[in-house]
Amino acid sequence: MRVSQQMLFGTYVSNMNRSLTDLVESNIQAQTQKKVNKPSDDPVGMARILNHRETLATVKQYRTNIDTAKGWLNLSDNTLIQSSTIVTRAKELAEQAASGTITADNREQISYEARQLFQQLISLANTEYEGKSIYAGHKVDQNAFNETLWMTTNDSAVSSQQFSIQGNTDRTIVVQFLDSGDVGAQDLDYRYSKDGGTTFITKTLATGANTLDFDGVTMDLEAGTTVRANSAANTNDSTGTWMWVRPGAEYMGDDEDAVNVVGMNSPLGGGRTNAEGVFSGDVVVRIDSTGGLQSNISYSFSQDGGTNWVEGNVKTADGVASNAVLSIPGGILTIFSNAGAGGTNILSSNDQFIVRPDTAAINVQIQENEYVKINDVGKDIFGGVYEAPGQSNASAVFNNNSMLTGSNSKASQNLLETMGNLVAFLETNNQSGVQECLDSLNKSQELLLTRVADVGGRENRLAVADNILSGLQMNESERISHIEDIDVGELMTKLTQQQIVYEAVLKSSSMIMKMNLLNYV
Repeated sequence: MRVSQQMLFGTYVSNMNRSLTDLVESNIQAQTQKKVNKPSDDPVGMARILNHRETLATVKQYRTNIDTAKGWLNLSDNTLIQSSTIVTRAKELAEQAASGTITADNREQISYEARQLFQQLISLANTEYEGKSIYAGHKVDQNAFNETLWMTTNDSAVSSQQFSIQGNTDRTIVVQFLDSGDVGAQDLDYRYSKDGGTTFITKTLATGANTLDFDGVTMDLEAGTTVRANSAANTNDSTGTWMWVRPGAEYMGDDEDAVNVVGMNSPLGGGRTNAEGVFSGDVVVRIDSTGGLQSNISYSFSQDGGTNWVEGNVKTADGVASNAVLSIPGGILTIFSNAGAGGTNILSSNDQFIVRPDTAAINVQIQENEYVKINDVGKDIFGGVYEAPGQSNASAVFNNNSMLTGSNSKASQNLLETMGNLVAFLETNNQSGVQECLDSLNKSQELLLTRVADVGGRENRLAVADNILSGLQMNESERISHIEDIDVGELMTKLTQQQIVYEAVLKSSSMIMKMNLLNYV
């Protein structure tokens, strides 16, 4: 075979480029300290690296979420502990004021600290983390509670009716009625005091009116509210209707109390349906086939907005035409007949109902299928008063008689209402009222400590999850390092070998290129 100069030159260049390419690749590996820098270096290894990196990124995000959740829950933990400390101090004050050995002036002196403790509790209930309220449900951009005026009464006939208060006062206003009767039906004389009951001002609530005027503060009573008269000569008469207009706190956040049902294209929708249970999210129910409420009903349900359906569910015929009860995830859906209201009582195929629970929880994902709630509903911890969606007036939470005093009272877990009552009774020298607040303060503190335990349990979950993720993060990093990191000693040996090869190629090529036939002529 004839070897031409062009062939020689091409071979020289090819050998030099190949040796130089190997040397440059080793140089890149030395700079990056990685043996896999592009897919062609190790296609299978690169796929494994990308998979591990995706897992590692997910783990890092989970740990970031855990760090955020720890911030929320640690702050909540400290807040509730501080609140419990305030309740302990309030109990000490109440025990002092409940003693028959101290005077009205002593109780007034104690009332100043009690009012400060009440306002401090509201401040704690409005605690924010990174500018977000931790006790307002989803309404994180506003305070959970607003300080307001509220009313306590010894008369269950008054407390069961609606009322509203406007205005401001820095002292409790005590009110007595001098006439018995129904508000709005007749003239009713009443008197009020802004100095703890030392002096009273008498006014008349005219027939047809329902607004009591306390000079700077007004209170609207529901028309028809029945009141009882006190002795005009005895300001300590407890047989009639008493009212204390005193500090209160209204919850302004979300709740998790109600489950709403929306009917889609069905005459049995709206108020003809009811859902009960604990639902983690919306549930869509679709009627597939039916012959009526009392017959077999085949239905499907979806928990992802109708994307995927669980079919083949059947409510067997029970002969009850008044309603049909369907089992769904989290509880039951009851569909009531509207035949008695002049309706058609028709449940048709493809009728749909959306079960939509009220939600207030902010959940943070800490593992693939694990979430932790980081906030709380303030009214379920601190109490106060609350106007639920659809209601026209606020009312004391926990559905108990926290507004009553005397023989109809009972201990309440409503901390803010109890503290408001304590302030009122201290400012009006009501020894028996202060004594009744003691039991409620004990129950309120029990609730606080229960909530502290709940928050602590969630913190423990975060700690366990963080430890698991820490180990997983280390393992994923090791797997990636095993696949892509270079062995420095091996690389240095390879670099030396490649350098020798490259230099040998250059030297041999140079020697051959210098050789010429004319050198031997």
